[in-house]
Amino acid sequence: MARIVGGLATTHVPAIGAAIDQGKTQTPYWKPLFDGYVRAQEWLAAKKPDVIVLVYNDHATAFSLEIIPTFAIGVAEEFPPADEGWGPRPVPVVKGHSELAWHLCESLILDEFDITMINVMPVDHGFTVPLSITCGKGSTCATPAAWPCKVVPISVNVVQYPPPTGKRCFDLGRAIAKAVKSYPEDLKVVVYGTGGMSHQLHGERAGLINQEWDKKFMDGLAPNPERLTRIPFIEYVRETGAEGIEMVMWLIMRGALGDKAAEIYRHYHVPASNTAAGLIILEPGAKAAKTAVKRRVAKKKARR
Repeated sequence: MARIVGGLATTHVPAIGAAIDQGKTQTPYWKPLFDGYVRAQEWLAAKKPDVIVLVYNDHATAFSLEIIPTFAIGVAEEFPPADEGWGPRPVPVVKGHSELAWHLCESLILDEFDITMINVMPVDHGFTVPLSITCGKGSTCATPAAWPCKVVPISVNVVQYPPPTGKRCFDLGRAIAKAVKSYPEDLKVVVYGTGGMSHQLHGERAGLINQEWDKKFMDGLAPNPERLTRIPFIEYVRETGAEGIEMVMWLIMRGALGDKAAEIYRHYHVPASNTAAGLIILEPGAKAAKTAVKRRVAKKKARR
């Protein structure tokens, strides 16, 4: 039986990928951000997942205004990095887990989620940047020759109104957990939610960052996700900028972890390009919660 062993949510800012590819991760501007991702690499290496289910949004590379699926799952054997206007990123081709992907499609559709099945799909920075910063090596995030495990892409429309609600995303996460649990092969699965945090790329509010709102969202992700599912579209736009709606994809990850989940680690940095950059790692179950409490107590004692 397959099982979900953890969840991770992170920013997917394209400039982060460019900093890695151009060897700029240790410059004064970028070093504080990349130093904070070493813990995520260590956590992922310790978990040794067989598959990552990576929730992200396409940025007009695989899809356009001609076709806009609300939820799409890549079922192919591999996914090449997309050319976003300056050539594909110099990263490995992503190897898919076609069998699990088809199983997810069947289970989710029978659970009344309308899933679009994609057999050919290049993946852009929304997908490759989260892999680079969590599967890379050290604070330089040196790109490996191959990604350490197979990946199932789940693309979510957060570009064209109306996007799915936070509740719908959270419920999709729960349905993903059910589907993974019913998969007969013994697999360890980590679920990624990507995008955000607060940012706006255009108009009079270009460059908007709301640190208070971002941190409050992260505070509630493990203990009180139901409250986050009730945040309306207009609040995301008003408080976090036009592109802040990407954070509903974090709720898919959270829903997949079950009723109880504990925060293991977080990192928050401003700015990354013109975006607030966030990272949070969660683990499911009461055991993880106790471990997290012990770590917090240990940190308090150390400060004393």
